[in-house]
Amino acid sequence: MLSIIIVNFKNPPLLRLCLKSLKNSLPADFAHEILVVDVASTIETRNVASEFIGVRLVNFKENVGYTKGVNEGIKASIGDIVFVINPDIIPLKKGIEKMTEYIKTNPDVGLVGPQLLNFDGSIQNSSFSFYGPMTIIYRRTFLGRLPWAKKELNRFLITNSNKTQTSKVDWVMGSALMATKQSINKVGLMDENLFLYMSEVDWAKRFWENGYRVIYFPEAQMYHYHRRGSKGRLDAFDIIKKETRWHIKDAIKFFRKHGIRAKSFC
Repeated sequence: MLSIIIVNFKNPPLLRLCLKSLKNSLPADFAHEILVVDVASTIETRNVASEFIGVRLVNFKENVGYTKGVNEGIKASIGDIVFVINPDIIPLKKGIEKMTEYIKTNPDVGLVGPQLLNFDGSIQNSSFSFYGPMTIIYRRTFLGRLPWAKKELNRFLITNSNKTQTSKVDWVMGSALMATKQSINKVGLMDENLFLYMSEVDWAKRFWENGYRVIYFPEAQMYHYHRRGSKGRLDAFDIIKKETRWHIKDAIKFFRKHGIRAKSFC
């Protein structure tokens, strides 16, 4: 059985759209449950969840963060496979079923991420090599336009890979990722010292270290309303943004835990 866990933060319209798309895309005979983990819960969001029969709600009054939201969703789930998504994910037909079948038939795979699409059909970057400290600086400032910076960003974005082929990668975006309970029991839950931005990176590294592969799986396609909330318009000066401060804090914790350059497994 598959447990679909939606981690929502104050976004009733997107949550409603996500739940509708799940109901429309999944066949009636596909064994699954849907849990909405509502962070900083509001009456509007709770009302949305109540519109859909069978959807379970796990709500928190305060903003406990993405990482704890994922962990609490996993703890509350009853499936042997979990699929964690943000409410801005709209799966195309057969996508979830294909991912589920793939992870079932490949027991050495720990994490699987689908191909994420913009609404014009173009492919988003959703699989990556591990960060280095300069990766973050290059992505956030004008320095990213320099030749050596572009080389580092190309490494991080795996620009030399074929985005239409299934491949092993260091990590996949946390907006949509699937794992088995068996592998999670071995690896452990997400590290709640990381509030939001680096938790899926840390998780993927621990999956690799425990003998599991992390896979980018483009046979499953999903639309993603991607908005880089931590990216401001003032480049290096956007540190005043709350989301940017969260990102920087989590990055510092990640590098303290794993070192300046995390070993690539690909």
